[in-house]
Amino acid sequence: MDERRLESYPDHSRALDLGGLAWQDVPRHPLPREAVRALHYMQDIETHTIVYLRELLATRAIDEPGVGDFLACWIYEEAAHGRALARFLAASGEPVAHRPRSRPGAGQRFQERMIAAVSRCWPDFLGAHMTWGAINEISALTGYQRLAQVAPHPVLEELLARIQRDEARHFGFYFHQARRWLERPGVARVVHFLIRRFWGPVGSGVQPDAETRFLADYLFTGAEGRAAARRVDRTIRTLPGLGDLPLLEAWLERRR
Repeated sequence: MDERRLESYPDHSRALDLGGLAWQDVPRHPLPREAVRALHYMQDIETHTIVYLRELLATRAIDEPGVGDFLACWIYEEAAHGRALARFLAASGEPVAHRPRSRPGAGQRFQERMIAAVSRCWPDFLGAHMTWGAINEISALTGYQRLAQVAPHPVLEELLARIQRDEARHFGFYFHQARRWLERPGVARVVHFLIRRFWGPVGSGVQPDAETRFLADYLFTGAEGRAAARRVDRTIRTLPGLGDLPLLEAWLERRR
């Protein structure tokens, strides 16, 4: 996306278009159990996006011109991804069980308190939030690309391609904002420390650790998987001050 479209993101926001998808053909192409397990993980994380609103409302993010509007659109669009993945799973005979989101665990409550505290104490908090968002969005985008590659399915591939277009737009906004903030003196050093110390792949702390490890192994092992992980890392390392930041590939190595 060019800078002008990024600045006017709400003018181009819309829910995922599901028109023309051949839902009736979904069960005609059975997926391997590993792919179904990955889809359940992804659907749960997309649906969980609404919970992040609780964190965001306690931070400086909602005061930044343009960012608050983007985040409102982002939550709406991500929730549409969750509904679309749930519909695909149901069409394949894998209905999604609803789980309550209003009772966070101890880890989630601690994270929310820490985010709120950092936001209050550090005027440049948004630099960390935008960088973190950029990492997660490009990770999700790459994860969808890898799932389409390892589990070919004509309807799923089209659905994932449409979701990827949204994720690419989300990544563009976060990345553009992160670059602006990281150019400020000293911000990149703090963001580097926070991400190196606390970052984990999308879904960490929401899904069981075993499920996060499974998804990482399923999508990012082998030559093509590791190459995809390196592309994520190289992209984020082009941001100011993050040229040596250990990310997805380092996390995969540690988990082995």
